[in-house]
Amino acid sequence: MAQSVGIKDVARAAGVSVGTVSNVINRPDSVATETRARVLSAIDRLGYVRSESARQLRAGRSRIMGLLVLDMGNPFFVDVARGAERAARDAGLGVMVCNSAQSASEEAEYLALFAEQRVRGVLLTPADATGRNIAAFRRHNIPFVLVDRVAEGTTECSVSVDDVAGGALAVRHLVDAGHRSLAYVSGPPGLNQVTDRRTGALGALAEAGLGPGCLRELPTERLDVAAGRDAGARLLGLADRPTAVFCANDLLALGVLQAMYAAGVRVPDDLAIVGYDDIEFAAAAAVPLTSVRQPAVTMGALAAELLLEETEADGGPRGHDHRRVVLQPELVVRRSSLAAR
Repeated sequence: MAQSVGIKDVARAAGVSVGTVSNVINRPDSVATETRARVLSAIDRLGYVRSESARQLRAGRSRIMGLLVLDMGNPFFVDVARGAERAARDAGLGVMVCNSAQSASEEAEYLALFAEQRVRGVLLTPADATGRNIAAFRRHNIPFVLVDRVAEGTTECSVSVDDVAGGALAVRHLVDAGHRSLAYVSGPPGLNQVTDRRTGALGALAEAGLGPGCLRELPTERLDVAAGRDAGARLLGLADRPTAVFCANDLLALGVLQAMYAAGVRVPDDLAIVGYDDIEFAAAAAVPLTSVRQPAVTMGALAAELLLEETEADGGPRGHDHRRVVLQPELVVRRSSLAAR
């Protein structure tokens, strides 16, 4: 294996000191034209590439921002990453994207990796419901912003959507359509988003004078299509099947839709379905899916901008006022919930 070319090799080839090569790279105007040309020629001939990570380490300021999400298989988080990457690029930074796969242990490993790499800061959608991973990460004094989660204290910023309002939008729409027996395919119970959306759903039922017994919850271990299909199979097995189902995200909803289609259950005539996130696939489903839209790209961009503000504030993170940004969801009605009752 060929050895990489170092700055000493360039200096030797150009017949100058290492300091002169460094000046050509970092302060070219300080070097005489002839010497600069000789050094640049050696760099080109040898194929030298400076170690950006070493330079950042010496400067104590990384140009990399970490992004740790729950599931990169979910298009919602892909959109969050797009927004964050766009804002970071505008500021001359790159983004290291990692996937916790909804695992607290994998989240801990990636947070440790970010600390080892001394990233500028981290955008984080927590998988660990206990908060232990965040508590451990705080010891490294690396700024972070919570994404799709409201910060509970005053030690970090957060960007989220009002999931209580989103859950209420979904169920209010179904109740207004005449449904009185509903199900909630909810996902892992430890996730705040799941519980907040259920809180909103129950609130919408109470507004209509309906009790919590009108909403049967079907928890799932994951928030993906396969878990939705499994929940759909459980729905089909109920003796008194609900007439409508609200799902904690669109992937679950698409899985339920697949299960109903395979069983010959008509959507929306026999079962109305509402999802959450309004991912691109929602509108393209066999039966276009009604969904609660989250502004995912905006969330990612705002989170990155808050992190940049914190890392560039006078006095560092201590000179930054932490903010909680809460965006409002929007109901997008499509055919999956439009049957007359």
